[in-house]
Amino acid sequence: MIQTLTPPAPAPLYVELARSLEHLIEQGTLRPGHRLPSVRRMALQRDVSISTVLQAYTLLENRGWIEARPQSGYYVRPRLPVNAPEPRMARPMARPSYVGINDLTAEVLSLAVDPAYVPLGAACPDPALFPTRKLARILGAVGRNDPALLGRYAMNWVYDPLAREIARRYLQAGCPLGHDELVITVGCTEAINLALRAVTRPGDTVAVETPAYFGFLETIQSLGLKALEIPTGAREGICLDATRDALAHNDVKAVLVMPSYSNPLGSCMPDEKKAAFYQLIAERDIAAIEDDIYGDLHFGERRPKPLKAWDQDGRVILCSSFGKTLAPSLRVGWCAPGRYLERVRRLKFTNTLGTPVVLQKTVSDFLRNGGYDHHLRSIRRAYHHQLHLFSQAILRHFPAGTRLSRPEGGFVLWVEMPPKVDALRLHREAVKHRISTAPGPLFSVKDRYRNCLRMNCGLPWTEATEAAVRTLGELAGRQLP
Repeated sequence: MIQTLTPPAPAPLYVELARSLEHLIEQGTLRPGHRLPSVRRMALQRDVSISTVLQAYTLLENRGWIEARPQSGYYVRPRLPVNAPEPRMARPMARPSYVGINDLTAEVLSLAVDPAYVPLGAACPDPALFPTRKLARILGAVGRNDPALLGRYAMNWVYDPLAREIARRYLQAGCPLGHDELVITVGCTEAINLALRAVTRPGDTVAVETPAYFGFLETIQSLGLKALEIPTGAREGICLDATRDALAHNDVKAVLVMPSYSNPLGSCMPDEKKAAFYQLIAERDIAAIEDDIYGDLHFGERRPKPLKAWDQDGRVILCSSFGKTLAPSLRVGWCAPGRYLERVRRLKFTNTLGTPVVLQKTVSDFLRNGGYDHHLRSIRRAYHHQLHLFSQAILRHFPAGTRLSRPEGGFVLWVEMPPKVDALRLHREAVKHRISTAPGPLFSVKDRYRNCLRMNCGLPWTEATEAAVRTLGELAGRQLP
């Protein structure tokens, strides 16, 4: 008996429509930032139902090709270059080392606030991205309605309404936290400082990702600690094998990590890797200090779970702030210290007594009024678009062989130039052109990454910004034979 093969069923009409639009995006006919036809117009153009168009747009949105903007329509999402090679992972560090004093850090930070320079160095977003006018109105109302707040010492662990809002947001992210588990801090920097002091003593070793945010290295240096750098990938974060080996051969007291969109790589550890990392530190009874400051700046549908979501015995100290998402100058951060809560509270008291209630109440009122999620959607789109523009410009203007990270959140890029390019020399030459940079050696205790730099993509993409990136690429190219 001869069997005939049944031809496959045709794809649903909405899938066919989605494929055709996806093809137009891949070809560049529909470019990043372009607005798609309205649902009604697309239905008329393709002679399909409105329901079919909505299903097709939803499918494209789920796949990351387009994004819906409230009261505006659907737009093509920026997509970071997929053909550019990513930065290479560093070799393991042989032994822990004290962090030396680096005067270049202070120079990079000072140039970041000098309006005469294009600040490609420090990770400082454009102030225009923040809802400063709305926050100013709320701050003024708080002062008018309760002026006595300005005359009181801030001797508190938390302003309860703010702590409840923060805990609620973490619950939505899959990380249950009690509001009474939090300590409100003066930014994320104080939270990290308190966490390190709670679990270490001078002379102890702290494992860090490498390249490491230079602020971490400065804090480690100020506390008399040693740093042990662990190789970290540009896509999925810290290397578990290298971590396991480092913990087996060194007396490490804590691991300081940024699992969600690390600075400077922009890497994000997948859930299964976070779970495995937690098991690794739990087996050796080591504390983890998690900087989650970029967690809300995801470009995908869901916020990545913090490492704290896997914490079963309070060994993960979660630290973050609103500095990259809402208002850098308010300096409102927090710490969820787990088993170290009482120790962190005592340290907070001796450090700054408390965080000004008038500032905490301002942020709390903003969160409670429901404007934060809308603002986050807006700022994520801006960061995503700017990362795309910076990436394309770097690939256009920097020397052949340049590698760059492809983060799915945050607003910093890690750029690895050809080996003969000296980032320190490039920095000195760029300063002459009124451009500040963050050279790679800042991000290591061992003077690594001489041919790398971190790029701040939080700036608006203007003619001056594009000219600065182009100039930087030309200066790098002149160093090559």
